[in-house]
Amino acid sequence: MNEFILRVIKDVSMIWRGVLLLSVVLLHSRCSDKLLTQGPPPGETTAEPMENPASIMSAFARGDEGFARIFKVSDGLGPTFNQPSCETCHPGDGRGTPQTTLVRFSINGDLVPSLGGPQLQDKSIPGVSPETVPVGAEVSVRMPPPVFGRGLVEAIPAETIIALADPEDRNGDGVSGRVNWVQPADFVPPGFVGSGPGLAIGRFGLKANISSLLQQVVSAYRDDMGVTSDFLAEESIHPSAGDLALSDRVPDPEIPTSEVLDVLMYIRTLAVPNRGEITDQVRSGEMIFTEIGCAVCHVPSLKTGPSPIPSLNEVDAPLYSDLLLHDMGPGLADNRADESADGYEWRTAPLMGIRLAPDNLGGTAHYLHDGRTSDIREAISAHGGEGQRSRDRYIALPVGDQDALVAFVLSL
Repeated sequence: MNEFILRVIKDVSMIWRGVLLLSVVLLHSRCSDKLLTQGPPPGETTAEPMENPASIMSAFARGDEGFARIFKVSDGLGPTFNQPSCETCHPGDGRGTPQTTLVRFSINGDLVPSLGGPQLQDKSIPGVSPETVPVGAEVSVRMPPPVFGRGLVEAIPAETIIALADPEDRNGDGVSGRVNWVQPADFVPPGFVGSGPGLAIGRFGLKANISSLLQQVVSAYRDDMGVTSDFLAEESIHPSAGDLALSDRVPDPEIPTSEVLDVLMYIRTLAVPNRGEITDQVRSGEMIFTEIGCAVCHVPSLKTGPSPIPSLNEVDAPLYSDLLLHDMGPGLADNRADESADGYEWRTAPLMGIRLAPDNLGGTAHYLHDGRTSDIREAISAHGGEGQRSRDRYIALPVGDQDALVAFVLSL
């Protein structure tokens, strides 16, 4: 018996020595990177924080949890809604998919509270009817945009945006970008970018129809998820939905101000991903991008103003956008007004981080306001109106130059 026990101990010892030796080999061999799981390098995801003091980083961490929180009926979800969490619409903090598109509607350019809207809530909790689009309504299908880098957008001084506008096309370049002046939400406190009194510059939303990042967050909670807060404490519900007392029994407001502000700080301080590899082809494409006029609207960089958040304080913001409205022609028109934007106008879409779009969407990106194409060439060719001249120049380029321009855009 003693010999048997000694043999077992010896065998176990040899096994553990073998495991230890294998571990050492894996850790120090050239193939260890392929065998051991590692996270992506810094700057290679769309969900990383900017570097800031500990107090801001703590708020970022709490906001990260809030952004990913999946609401249930018992938490206040609904009574009508689109998705149960922020992250469902914005996977990995990036753009949405055609399956998570939102629909806005109006009639003759006017909102119709008696019929619901302006955003269609196509889902509902038990006992409540979801919204339907009224007959004869103008409908605008919109894919959720990325949320990273929005703190930079918020930090661009108003005078910088105004200086880029040329509504009368005085320089004759065919581009007449203009500001979408909007009425701020009355719940946005004084001192916040995009607050009142008076009209403010719209800088958020696909038609620049929202002036404040706080307003965008609060409205998304209520309109996208049906979750009320101290800022908007009443449910957004169409009159024919039914008796809320029989369905939505969670007292309003359903989330505290602190949770809203943590998510706001999270979005504010999400970093823009690193640029991709800068090859000779990419450098050539960047020159072509400027030469054919793309950079007139997709302005490569704007400077932020003073900010109490160090990572946003007077830094270069690589937005590749002028944040202005432009007439993009009938091919991209949704024929629906939004604030002062008409049915042909869209805010210049920021291109920052576009190279990582497929990473959050199962390998396939979706471009343009409604996600109609996964081919960046088709997205460029769809430009009309003020983008027509640059689009025609792109189409006239030799194939090699077209490829270089696409390589540049997909390096951003």
